Amino acid sequence: MKANPTRFWFVVIALGWSFDFLFWMKPAGVNIFLFVALCLGSGIFLLKADGLRLSPRAGWLLIPIAFLAAVTFFRLEPMTVFLSLVSTLFLMGVFALTYLGGNWIRYGLVDYLLGYLTLIGSMIARPLGFAADVRRDQPEAGPKRSFWPILRGIVIALPVVAIFASLLSSADLVFADRFQEFIELFNLENLPEYIFRLVYILVFAYAIAGAFLHAAQKSNDAADDKYSIRQFLGFTESVIVLGSVVILFAAFVVVQFQYFFGGNVNINLEGYTYSEYARRGFGELVTVAFFSLLMLLGLGGITKRESNTQRRVFSILGIVLVGLVLVMLVSAFQRLVLYETAYGFSRLRTYTHVFMIWLAILLVAVVVLEFLRREREIGLAMVLASLGFAASLSLLNVDAFIVRQNIQRELHGASIQNPPPSRDRVELDAHYFLELSDDAVPEMAEGFRNKTLSVSIREQIGAALACKLYDRENSKRDLSWQGFHLSRLTADRVFADLKNDLAAYTVTDEDFPPTVETPGGAEFQCWRYSFD
Repeated sequence: MKANPTRFWFVVIALGWSFDFLFWMKPAGVNIFLFVALCLGSGIFLLKADGLRLSPRAGWLLIPIAFLAAVTFFRLEPMTVFLSLVSTLFLMGVFALTYLGGNWIRYGLVDYLLGYLTLIGSMIARPLGFAADVRRDQPEAGPKRSFWPILRGIVIALPVVAIFASLLSSADLVFADRFQEFIELFNLENLPEYIFRLVYILVFAYAIAGAFLHAAQKSNDAADDKYSIRQFLGFTESVIVLGSVVILFAAFVVVQFQYFFGGNVNINLEGYTYSEYARRGFGELVTVAFFSLLMLLGLGGITKRESNTQRRVFSILGIVLVGLVLVMLVSAFQRLVLYETAYGFSRLRTYTHVFMIWLAILLVAVVVLEFLRREREIGLAMVLASLGFAASLSLLNVDAFIVRQNIQRELHGASIQNPPPSRDRVELDAHYFLELSDDAVPEMAEGFRNKTLSVSIREQIGAALACKLYDRENSKRDLSWQGFHLSRLTADRVFADLKNDLAAYTVTDEDFPPTVETPGGAEFQCWRYSFD
């Protein structure tokens, strides 16, 4: 960047302004993908112009970054968008950390932690150092010769332009209106807003400049053992901790086997309902599995293993622990499936469903790497598992999956031998569909058109669609191109196709919430609620 500092500052300030242009008072949509592309493209351009070439291994990061950034404008489900955005920002940080060296594949957990700390430090301090270096390298009179003529020109031009603008406004009323609108942009009532926007534009430009400078000056550092944590815990203490937990888990698994193989029969024998059995089970078991992973990683990082025998004993205990945890995860998974079979899918149940699969994969990967004595790659395994979880939600299309599964469950009936107690609700709950985003609308339309469903169920789905259509028609949606979203566009097309069918559903909004009367005469209230 030292080859042309003026270009560097122009680009980063333009990026700060583009953030304001794309996001100020705009809904999330294609603007996120565009801003990510602008940041990456500008950074690569500036560094390449300064003779700094992108490492091929760092270049591979552009593929998941592009995919995860694109998720934000073809999915609307909140958790999917949140995880995709967080993952995109995380990978962009890794891209800046390893732009020249491409050593992200060798990063351990400590490398990621310290790397991000140094990146944050660069975003705070490095632009100031760069500006100081530029001023020191330039001739003292240089800035004055380039700045003062511009300032004098602006001062002279303002009254001249004002006089001619006044004359032209008198000559043409249309021009006068347009010029008045332009002047109103500078209304003092909007001054606090303009100041705030200017400040955050400069703050974003400054932070982006720091990230670019870090990529240019510090991204060639190799990940090595200088960041390793010193092992200080004795082998005996660690074995006692692991052994105690293994014994506890083994006792729990022995008790679980009668439920693991007996299923809902044993639940009824013990006097529990599906809700009591499943809800009190899978959440705690997933928590145990997660903290078991953290414990194993922690002990693996701080335990002294001074001989091959000690390493083997620790690895064996780790394998046994992971094996028991996997059995517990299978039990938790079975509980969750029972719950989903009885009551249907929700967002939280779907998140947990997918998370458990990736947690099991990560547990297996950790114990394999521990056994092969490749502990540094555990950090990479954790990153890949986290990205896999985020990508899985986007590919699954959570809201559409929930609608599809719940309609199929209604179509085929709950596949259980003994039905749950009558106080447990098992019918399709179309009100929950109102909680879902536009991602769910095409699947709802498919269910609405499905002639194999009963008339009452189809009318419930139709009423839910009518509620959603009513909300769309009465909401003030921002239709600016920055907020373009593929999911919204698809939902709009679906509602356009269903307009004639939904005309038979009468919406009454005299009271809150609005009420839909179905063709069969049933009433459906457009109220929302959440459940897990």
